[in-house]
Amino acid sequence: MKKSIYVFLTLLILLVACDRSGQDVVVFSVFGDPPEFQAYEELVAVFEEQNPTIDVELIHVPGQSDYRRRLAADFSAGSPPDIFLLNYRRFATFAEQGGLEPLTPYVADSELIDPTDFYPIAIDSFTMDDDLWCVPQNISSLVVYYNKDLFDAAGVAYPSDDWNREDFLAAARALTQDNDGDGTTDQYGVGIEPSIFRLAPFVWQDGGDIVDNFANPTRLTLDDPHVLETFQWFVDLQLVEGVVPSALAESAEESESRFLNGTLGMFFNSRRAVPTFRTIDGFDWDVAPLPRGQKAAGILHSDGYCMAQRTDNKAAAWKFIEFANSFEGQSVIVASGRTVPSRIAVAESDAFLDPSERPANSRVFVDFVDQLGRVPLMTTWISIEETAGKEIERAFYGDATVQEAAAAAIENTQTYFDNR
Repeated sequence: MKKSIYVFLTLLILLVACDRSGQDVVVFSVFGDPPEFQAYEELVAVFEEQNPTIDVELIHVPGQSDYRRRLAADFSAGSPPDIFLLNYRRFATFAEQGGLEPLTPYVADSELIDPTDFYPIAIDSFTMDDDLWCVPQNISSLVVYYNKDLFDAAGVAYPSDDWNREDFLAAARALTQDNDGDGTTDQYGVGIEPSIFRLAPFVWQDGGDIVDNFANPTRLTLDDPHVLETFQWFVDLQLVEGVVPSALAESAEESESRFLNGTLGMFFNSRRAVPTFRTIDGFDWDVAPLPRGQKAAGILHSDGYCMAQRTDNKAAAWKFIEFANSFEGQSVIVASGRTVPSRIAVAESDAFLDPSERPANSRVFVDFVDQLGRVPLMTTWISIEETAGKEIERAFYGDATVQEAAAAAIENTQTYFDNR
């Protein structure tokens, strides 16, 4: 009897396996807030409807830090997802270690996508050693989110597309208020993260740079006199002007939370904040470009669809990546509000620029693409960012001078330049 049951179960397993034999299964790993994940679910559903022989298993890790740890663990275990999202600042490490499948030949044979369909900086940011390693899905920039109701209450004009730092600082001062007169600031003008990624565009605006050679960087250049001047302006927003929360105030309530509850006038972030900010119903808000210094400049934020080199279903994995970055595929994802499409035609379409959806001024993300800069493509760049960020934070909150912080950042990151 037991032998009969065993035979029956074995046959059943074989039948199931045979039933799935016509299916190519690929695993797709993503991060993001619930609205963004919902958009990926819709993308997978549309793809599977058009490609019934491919089953896409979607893995969702909400937090970016947790996502990166999960991805690193999966690669270390030899079982990475077939398809996954990576920021352009991070893909070089995976490519250098042989973890990524080069996508150049796939794109060359594609009838759905062509490099010329995308903003050049997006393609360039995932190109290394003459190979395209991931297909960019988005091309955001750092922008200023602002509370229109607080601007109205303070009698301050909304930011224009050509506003400068003087305009910005005047607005920040007017929006920073002690509403009950107890000597404690209740409403701040600005929320901005003290990091090299936030500092960099202001350095570029003033004609400086954060590395000595973009194509072949050998050190940070935060000690350059022109860079130090910009660094000091950045730090003074908190130390001198008091328009940014102190370390104590930020630890009590983060700037993003202050913006959500209506007690912060302006908040610096990329497009990723939109799904969360669309939940706001207590006030109106919009976006503006970064205030200009000597010239206009911004910084690129971009994620791409990457394929694991180890995947057994490369044809199926590519078919999904190809569809996801077609006009139809990117139009599905744009509905979440999270992404600025990397395909020019989708970014210029009503699906993205619809003024009835906040932010009303989404064109800011499109019109200023040609002013975006990016950080170098290095396997050790994230370590450089994290190490330098600790020193920038020390200066920002008054625990070191900008000269001390710049010197420490250069010294502590040098090993990452030498061993890249």
